[in-house]
Amino acid sequence: MSHNVSTRDLPVRLSSPRGRWVLAATVLASGVAFLDGTVVNVALPSIGRSLHVGVSGLQWVLDGYLLTMGSLIVLGGSLGDLRGRRRIFVIGLLGFMVTSAACAFAPSAPALVLARVAQGVAAALLVPGSLAIIAASFHPDDRPRAIGAWSGLAGVWTALGPFLGGWLVDSVSWRLVFLINVPLVLVAVFITMRHVPESRDEEASGHLDVPGATALTLGLAGVVYALIDGPSRHWPALTVAGGVAGLAFLAVFFVIERRVPEPMLPLGMFRSLQFSGANATTFAVYAALGISTFLVVVNLQDNAGYSALQAGASLLPMTVLMFLFSARAAALAQRIGPRVPMTVGPIVAGIGLAMLATVDGRAGYVTGVLPGVLVLGAGMTITVAPLTAAVLAAAEERHAALASAINNAVARLGSLLAIAIIPSVAGMTGGARFAFARGYPTAMRIAACVAAAGGVVAWATIRRGATVAPVPHADLSQACHSSSLSEEVSGGGG
Repeated sequence: MSHNVSTRDLPVRLSSPRGRWVLAATVLASGVAFLDGTVVNVALPSIGRSLHVGVSGLQWVLDGYLLTMGSLIVLGGSLGDLRGRRRIFVIGLLGFMVTSAACAFAPSAPALVLARVAQGVAAALLVPGSLAIIAASFHPDDRPRAIGAWSGLAGVWTALGPFLGGWLVDSVSWRLVFLINVPLVLVAVFITMRHVPESRDEEASGHLDVPGATALTLGLAGVVYALIDGPSRHWPALTVAGGVAGLAFLAVFFVIERRVPEPMLPLGMFRSLQFSGANATTFAVYAALGISTFLVVVNLQDNAGYSALQAGASLLPMTVLMFLFSARAAALAQRIGPRVPMTVGPIVAGIGLAMLATVDGRAGYVTGVLPGVLVLGAGMTITVAPLTAAVLAAAEERHAALASAINNAVARLGSLLAIAIIPSVAGMTGGARFAFARGYPTAMRIAACVAAAGGVVAWATIRRGATVAPVPHADLSQACHSSSLSEEVSGGGG
């Protein structure tokens, strides 16, 4: 195979050797990002003990990554469309490898957080490219099957994450959770450079909304800094100033989006009540999911005596439920519309979170943890399949890729803000373990209410007669992608 594969090699057939290599490259690359999302939670207690940080430090380990990835993922998709999807994909992979190594060798908590921030930037280049390459490379007849295969194999990565992460933490060190990315990325880069054709959007205008992306990143950084550090430090002047500056940058972001010719976030799309409502539901559901997976895994290790492997595997039944039944949930939503499942699912998920709020040091897994995990998994299974499909149904066809990318970013920003806000509201400030144990039930109940609120929003905003296409899901950390997207799907998150 030539290293200089280009747009002339398109379209690729799934049954061809090149088609299988393209699928392998995208699955492996996106799998690294999915794996990172599941293994880091398992490693948090070990990181806390090793680097001597409390809850706020662990919040930053998660939020540093979510901050830059959520802020820049839409820009990353646009950059791939303009400069070449394969090129930006490879740059993202190499950046992810370097920053993963920096995380692994971080000598202190601040160094780890900085490396995670940089890792999020790399992921914002890598993640959109995975699905974009499939959508742009494969023949239209093969595209749905390719996306379905990508989705299913990505789910396997998600299921492996807790086991692999827990084993690495228990057997060697939390540092291997990051270091294992290096050989996987090298293989993905080799396959991509050798077999993946280059593609770009020939109709792209050439305009990148860098000012908007910068203002959004700085705004969220200031707000998150104030929310995490303020309560534990009794709101010193510098922290308050950071929060005020963050709010000012967010205001500037919306001004920029109104004035630039091709904004990163076209505000006009939100005139659709269904588009706004589906994204609000996404925000609520993934805020609840993001904070709860963080809290449950840490609580099981610190307060219930679970090993890292046991804690990581505790949520596996939820992944299995979604993997097995999401297609059926999607078929049901296609028949009856997304409104009912998007209302019932988040409420059921909220009940599961409320059940997990009762888990303490005396709880056994089968009687104390598993029931809540199963109910949460059932709620997410009902919810996830129609959620992003409802977003896509509300957007114009020419904006399908952008709508998917926005929904992906909303999901990650929901987790970002929940991880920043809810522990402080629940009184989990400081580094003492008793503060975490005392605040855990309250934090989980807040997460339960947030999830249920997403169902209420869906009932109020999703059209009764809306129709959706079946949607495969990739993993629990992100929104879904439509298997019926046309050639225009190029900016959606991975």
